[in-house]
Amino acid sequence: MRQAILILSGVCVFAVAAAVMVAIMPSPLKDTDYLVIGSIATLVALLVMFLALLATRLKSPDPFFKKRKKKR
Repeated sequence: MRQAILILSGVCVFAVAAAVMVAIMPSPLKDTDYLVIGSIATLVALLVMFLALLATRLKSPDPFFKKRKKKR
């Protein structure tokens, strides 16, 4: 269930970011403009999903580093 919510939210963020970029870009739009819009929307969606995962699932104080057990 959580994965489905995460996927749906990522798709929604992508759609909103793409719609905003289409509205911002001056017309007429070329093929390269659509490529840039898709790339930026993908970057924004992945960034939001990454930050959502950090905020919800990874509750440790430093999620990127794990301490190793000392060998004796």
